[in-house]
Amino acid sequence: MQNTDVVVIGSGIGGLSCAALLARYGFDVIVCESHSIPGGAAHSFERNGFKFDCGPSLYSGLSYSPSTNPLRQVLDAIGSELPCVTYETWGCYLPEGYFDTSVGAEQFSEVLMKLRGRDAVAQWQQLQRIMEPLASAATAMSPAALRFDLGAVQTVGRFAPSMAKHIASIIKLTGPFSRIMDGVIKDQFTQNWLNLLCFLLSGLPADGTIAAEVAFMFADWYKPGAVLDYPIGGSGALVDALVQGLQRHGGKLMLSAHVEEVLVERNRAVGVRLRDRQEIRARKAVISNASVWDTLKLLRENAASKQFRAQRQATPECDSFMHLHLGINAEGLQPNLQCHYVVVNNWEAGVTAPQNLVVISIPSVLDSSLAPPGKHMIHVYTPGNEPYAIWRGMDRRSEEYAEQKRSRAEVMWQALERVIPDIRSRCEVTLVGTPLTHERYLRRHQGSYGPAIAAGSGIFPGPSTPLAGLLCCGDSTFPGIGLPAVAASGMIAANTLAPVNKHLEMLENIKCI
Repeated sequence: MQNTDVVVIGSGIGGLSCAALLARYGFDVIVCESHSIPGGAAHSFERNGFKFDCGPSLYSGLSYSPSTNPLRQVLDAIGSELPCVTYETWGCYLPEGYFDTSVGAEQFSEVLMKLRGRDAVAQWQQLQRIMEPLASAATAMSPAALRFDLGAVQTVGRFAPSMAKHIASIIKLTGPFSRIMDGVIKDQFTQNWLNLLCFLLSGLPADGTIAAEVAFMFADWYKPGAVLDYPIGGSGALVDALVQGLQRHGGKLMLSAHVEEVLVERNRAVGVRLRDRQEIRARKAVISNASVWDTLKLLRENAASKQFRAQRQATPECDSFMHLHLGINAEGLQPNLQCHYVVVNNWEAGVTAPQNLVVISIPSVLDSSLAPPGKHMIHVYTPGNEPYAIWRGMDRRSEEYAEQKRSRAEVMWQALERVIPDIRSRCEVTLVGTPLTHERYLRRHQGSYGPAIAAGSGIFPGPSTPLAGLLCCGDSTFPGIGLPAVAASGMIAANTLAPVNKHLEMLENIKCI
């Protein structure tokens, strides 16, 4: 049996952010990771000299400090560097045709002028004017100041003057973005485009995405000098930076340490039991970075009330993913490949429709260390729109499963052929992932992207639970899905345990106050 102050279950970005910050605050922390590689959905892996990203591929706000991106703020707080390469443009294959688009305020207006004309441009410019005060309101308070106890009076209170200036806008930020968009944007293409951006941000279209998340994006993507970032070394480098920060401050990461159960004594979470029967006792708290559904599986039936269990179990879920990881021969390819491409097959089906939206990532065009010389690493995925139901109960060793993998991967091959027509003859490494892969390797309930809590119909819960000593972080808690959001959730959980004076000191160090 080991003893520590805090046990964190899972080494996803939320769990690592939480654990590293707790260690920086002076707590003894142990992170228990079920697999042999840290990072959760953001981990990377290697095959034949190719270094593949498993999950996220689009980053911003990481290449400079101070930044409004909570993930950059965590890295600053724990003293970890993350070298990035920056870029501005990605490619779009839409029903209207192909075009390149960039972050920054003006370029999309040029795209709209070519595709839709002056009225569409005027609507877009009007939306930008409306979003300016909302973007200022969304960044008026740093999420790094949040904590779910009375100490928030002091930490959040530091931002009261700036928030008071934006009180009317802050109220608007709490509803779905569609309420703002529909009042301004009448052009169908622009509505489709904004629904696409919302889905990539939150897993939901505009009527389910909270306006604050879109306002945050506008503040980051449509400001002068805006850039996108890619960590040198891929998502694995980001995970390594968090792990190094954790260990630098005395925290411990245990790999291949699968948590079977949260130990509860006298109505309080007091530690965890691992699959090998080892127990780790926690003097302060147990923090779960597992999904809401997977966290419930770690609690005995009588450890939490039936009402709490039923409420959390009923959380709606996003669909899963198909993945295509390729290592290819890049000889003779066009020199102007983009790092990212987005493919939409049919607007009328909706951006959430299965097999309708495909994202292509070729980050080795920016970072040659991800592939051997003369090669490229490619990650293609259907982002949270692959239904789990059609895979349920399949034997992963069966021919039925193999055939379904082939047929459901075809949409990704076809999307990639728009960029590299002879892609199938160039492959040296070919790996196909399914919702069952997500479920198995990421310990994700039904391989889900995360909770589908629509703005206006529900809110993500905070870190606290009715069970004393048990907190949560990650994409099942406030603020929700996405790298900045899960990093913020980890900060909030850590802050809630930290002494207020150390929390305020951290905010000063990262130049938030």
